[in-house]
Amino acid sequence: MKLRTITAAGLAIGLAGCTTIPSAGNPIEARWVGKSAGIFFAAYGPPISDSEQGATTVYTWRGGYKTVRIPAKYAEGADGKRGKQISSARTAYLRCQAEITTSSDYTIRDIRTVADIPGVNGPSYCAEFLAPEQK
Repeated sequence: MKLRTITAAGLAIGLAGCTTIPSAGNPIEARWVGKSAGIFFAAYGPPISDSEQGATTVYTWRGGYKTVRIPAKYAEGADGKRGKQISSARTAYLRCQAEITTSSDYTIRDIRTVADIPGVNGPSYCAEFLAPEQK
């Protein structure tokens, strides 16, 4: 009987250490889910359309229009000098489109990007625009 108790306690302790910590894989969701859609639309502009689906409303939002000049990239040469050109300078037309699902009390329950392009500093312009890193 004592062996069973010790084994059960050891198993319980072992399983308690195996909990997962929820992490925000999507910085846009981490920033906006649970907040009022009014705050989002006040900051980034009104939606272009909406549709009711039961107790929720799905808004389609488009914005973040920006034209940027991305400089050429160069490999690092010897003695800290500029090496061979890796990519040429280009102009990028940045924009973002998202679908925002809200509950009946206008709280954001889900936000997902529908149209996204690489940003200036990373793979997602929507993430750069809608969830900038706090400094």
